[in-house]
Amino acid sequence: MKKSVFIILIITTVVASCKNTEKKEKNSNSEEPVQAQVDAILSTQWMNDIQLNDGSKWEANIETTEGVIKMQKLIKTQTTTTIEDFHFLANNLNEVKNKVVKECTMKGASHDNLHIWLYPLIEKVTALTETNDISDASKIKQSIVENLNAYSDYFE
Repeated sequence: MKKSVFIILIITTVVASCKNTEKKEKNSNSEEPVQAQVDAILSTQWMNDIQLNDGSKWEANIETTEGVIKMQKLIKTQTTTTIEDFHFLANNLNEVKNKVVKECTMKGASHDNLHIWLYPLIEKVTALTETNDISDASKIKQSIVENLNAYSDYFE
C-alpha cells in the first residue's frame, strides 16, 4: 500500500513538473505566472502528507541526519545579499543534498516519508539556483530553512 502511494507521488511530481515547465515557457514574460510558481514552491502541502511512525519519529540513517545538519549550517553561515550569493548557497545545498540522496540506506515507510520531506526541499533548492529576483530568493531561502528545521519533527 505504501509503495503504491509512493509511486503515485513520484508520478504526480513528474507530471506536475512537466506541466510547470510548459507553463513557465508559455508565460515567461508575465509576472503573475512567476509568482504562482514561487507560491507553489513555497507550499507546505507536504506537511499534510508526511506521517509519523505511530506517533514517534522515524529512524533515519546517520548520513541523512548529518547532511541535514550540514545544510542548516550552510544556511546560517553563508551571506545572502546578492543573487550570486543565493546561487552560491543553492549550489552548496545541492551538493550536500546529492550526497544525502546517494548515501541513503533507508527502506520502507521511513524512506517513503523521507521522500515526502525531501522532494519539496529539492524543488526549493532548484528554484533558488534559477531565480533572479532577490525577493523571491529570500522567500525561497526562508522556506528551505523551514523545511530543514522540520526534519527533526519527523526523523531522529
